[in-house]
Amino acid sequence: MSPARHSAQPIDKPLHGIRVLDLTRLLPGPMATMHLADMGAEVIKIEDLGMGDYARTMGPVRNEVSQFFVAVNRGKHSLRLDLKNAEDRAAFLDMVATADVVVESFRPGVMDKLGVGWHVLKERNPRLIMCAISGYGKDGPFAQLAGHDINYIGMAGILEQNVGRDGFPALGNLQVGDLLGGAQAAVQGILAALVGVKCGGTGRFVDVSMTDAVFAHNIMPLVAVNNFGKPADPGLDLLTGGVPCYNVYRTSDGRFMAVGALELKFWEGCCEVLGRPDLKSRHWSLGQEVGGADALAVRKELDAIFSQETFATWTERFSKSDCCVTPVLRTDEALSHPLFEARGMALRSKHPTEGEYWATGPAVKFHS
Repeated sequence: MSPARHSAQPIDKPLHGIRVLDLTRLLPGPMATMHLADMGAEVIKIEDLGMGDYARTMGPVRNEVSQFFVAVNRGKHSLRLDLKNAEDRAAFLDMVATADVVVESFRPGVMDKLGVGWHVLKERNPRLIMCAISGYGKDGPFAQLAGHDINYIGMAGILEQNVGRDGFPALGNLQVGDLLGGAQAAVQGILAALVGVKCGGTGRFVDVSMTDAVFAHNIMPLVAVNNFGKPADPGLDLLTGGVPCYNVYRTSDGRFMAVGALELKFWEGCCEVLGRPDLKSRHWSLGQEVGGADALAVRKELDAIFSQETFATWTERFSKSDCCVTPVLRTDEALSHPLFEARGMALRSKHPTEGEYWATGPAVKFHS
């Protein structure tokens, strides 16, 4: 890490002076390196000479680039190299000598075949951190298998628990394996390794398995297995629909309200707003069986209550009571909501070729 690159570090850019070489494509890796860029790192996105990052052409393409690509690659510099070419490979190795981090998302072994595997890179720069993001990790029986988010959360026992009231596994539009298993785990590992180097340690290879990472966070089903020998029935655990105080309810106009009154005091406040104080004592903390007959009966009563008024009416009523009940917003509504405007999270930005578009602000804020 060059001292010159660390001069005058801004409060909100704690990674100012860190140089990252980003060889990743699609979603997990680019999101991870964008987080690093948001925290002040200099990120150089390196793409091949052909189509480059596949995200460039995923979804509607205007002026040669998609909104998917724009959404996860802000704040980065761009460079094209062919690592199969000796001259370009030498140029990459020269960059490695002054870099702090290299991030890649190829299948295990591809970097070695290109002549830029970990053993080569650490010889060039012993303080280097190399992070490899893959579906199933660098070793093990699935190491060479392809996969996507649906496969990772399916193997980790998460998808089985994520069901609607019809009992069918639901595909949420937050890619848990890619973003939390891949991107966030990579950021976590990279930051820990950077601290290790700063404390006098050597460089490290950070092996991120997206499946391992989501499996490690599958906490509530794990608790159930340890308590009862098996996970709860899908859709009937404490946080998946098995209690009326933590559930989603449809309004008269087909919208939804999210009730998160998990603690008794919040449930009591919710019952007051609903005009049903008689339901206050029917709460899991007072002995109501999770997923049991009484819980489902009260849930049915709340279904009927919420269906009597509009989304706007319930939103207004619950806005006056701090009881963990909120509207289920669409993304376009969230972008214009005061919550995200006030926090600087919903931004209108301009791209040189794409024109004006919505963007989210940095996920983490820093203050002096």
